[in-house]
Amino acid sequence: MDWLQFSFEQLLINGFKVILAFLLALPIALEREKSTRIMGLRTFPLVAVASCGYVLTAIGFIGPGGEDSKARILQGLMGGLGFIGGGAILKEGVNVRGTATAASVWSTGALGAAVAYAQYEVALLITAVNYLTLRFLTPIEEQMGKSDRPPSARSSQDEEP
Repeated sequence: MDWLQFSFEQLLINGFKVILAFLLALPIALEREKSTRIMGLRTFPLVAVASCGYVLTAIGFIGPGGEDSKARILQGLMGGLGFIGGGAILKEGVNVRGTATAASVWSTGALGAAVAYAQYEVALLITAVNYLTLRFLTPIEEQMGKSDRPPSARSSQDEEP
């Protein structure tokens, strides 16, 4: 019956990690939902949860050691997230939109992986830096005339008279 191993303790530990990845992704998701409709409230938590899940599953196969294997897990995850993020980048004539969203998807995947590896401080820092960058640098970028947001996503307060 080795194939039917189930640990409630491991369920609680992994459940905590998945929920934490979900919660840490929410500020980024809310900011992107408000700023752009390319990706938002559903996408970012799902990316964090899936990244955490992939890493947790791989750790279950690898065991406590296997540093080379852990590096390959991250390498594969980074490549896959880059592919997903690439879908957020839109070219409209000479303008390109969605690069901040694409970078945020990549960052959110790293957040999920950090949680899975119990690097909670790293996950919290990624959340804070990503959110603060989007929240406070976007208005500065808009004032400089370089906006990642489509005109329809800007509020009337953002518009110059």
